[in-house]
Amino acid sequence: MEARAPKAGLRINFMGFFNKMFNKILIANRGEIAIRIMRACRELGIKTVAVYSTADKSALHAQIADEAICIGPAASKDSYLNTKSIIAACEITNAEAIHPGFGFLSENADFARLCEKCGLTFIGPPPEVMEAMGDKANAKRTMISAGVPVVPGSDGAVKTPDDAREICREIGYPVMVKASAGGGGRGIRLVQTEEELENGYIAAQQEALQFFGNDEVYIEKFIQNPRHIEIQLLADNYGNVVHLGERDCSLQRRNQKLLEESPSPIMTDELRARMGEAAVNAAKVSGYRNAGTIEFLVENDNFYFMEMNTRIQVEHPVTELVTGIDLVKAQIRIAAGEKLWFGQDDVNITGHAIECRINAEDPRHNFRPSPGVIKAIHVPGGFNVRIDSAVYAGYEVTPYYDSMIAKMLVKAPTRAEAIMKMRVALAEFIIEGVETNVDFQLALLKDEDFEKGEFDIGFLNRKNVMGD
Repeated sequence: MEARAPKAGLRINFMGFFNKMFNKILIANRGEIAIRIMRACRELGIKTVAVYSTADKSALHAQIADEAICIGPAASKDSYLNTKSIIAACEITNAEAIHPGFGFLSENADFARLCEKCGLTFIGPPPEVMEAMGDKANAKRTMISAGVPVVPGSDGAVKTPDDAREICREIGYPVMVKASAGGGGRGIRLVQTEEELENGYIAAQQEALQFFGNDEVYIEKFIQNPRHIEIQLLADNYGNVVHLGERDCSLQRRNQKLLEESPSPIMTDELRARMGEAAVNAAKVSGYRNAGTIEFLVENDNFYFMEMNTRIQVEHPVTELVTGIDLVKAQIRIAAGEKLWFGQDDVNITGHAIECRINAEDPRHNFRPSPGVIKAIHVPGGFNVRIDSAVYAGYEVTPYYDSMIAKMLVKAPTRAEAIMKMRVALAEFIIEGVETNVDFQLALLKDEDFEKGEFDIGFLNRKNVMGD
């Protein structure tokens, strides 16, 4: 290992005051997000440390970082979730801060607290805020105190099936039973009738315990056919909060997002202003810092708080393309103590951006995962086409981690032009050796209802876009 790095130097930010920037950041993640963070660090003149599992020995993030440390076997619990190994890697390499990316430890308040205890900067919100907003039931109470509209439902966790039955009779069916500590579509059950309630309640509890180690669930009224729209936030350590517009994430399969875009086809200036103001107020009331996202269900001109993601989102590049603001650099600069260098009036949304998630899965066989070795790959290019990926010819897609292997984004002056640009890009995207959802995404981009912007979160459940 190299010798200890010199102490961080002083830099001047755009506000004209001095602050300390990091010399070295450890990235506690893998895949495309690890590469994305490395690029931002290098542009800021910061050295990077990668951590990798034995299954990721040949992964791109482990090859291109300034330093790389193996932290354990293939299983996530023994590597990317192994907090002791990650902290030890920081000590070995003299990293000053940890960027968790998304997934894994990104919303783990105990890990953020451990970083603080070890004198490391966790690039994200304070652990107490993460804890408060990560508990969905508690977050709902916080939103109510901030004056943010919420979906009718239980006031906190529901302890028994009998309590659940009483609440459901009050708010009416259908309802959603959701894990209080949930995310990523896990620990969620739709209950249409009272006869289904107990089984749905127990199933949600069991899945919540399995994935989050917490079996608490809460209940919300099921909003029929809403849009899923999220507001991106940036908040510094001095009380300044701005929103960067919205992303429409309504196109989902089994509560997993597949395609995101900005602006939303249904958005008006008035609705964006109301939703943005609500999101900013929520961040201020909760004492939020760094990058975060508030997700809403939108029905006509009404919107309801759904959850807050206390991390960078998979789909963050959509916002970067329409605002010109590098969100990962912003995260790092805020964590280093800089004030936000722009205000709300400076945020300007231009053009239209679309992101397609490219997954190693087979849409013709119920989207089953498709691990294997990528034998050949050709990625599209051209004006305003962006690929975020960590795969290459010879790369092995293992069964141990998420099936997403790339994010493809385009930007154009209008939504219609962005759709056409994405169609062209998808048609050029060639991956051999594993099955992917490229053809599925291309079929979706050609769907008439999608073209007209007429879709909601149930869209992909109602129709077969590939027509077979």
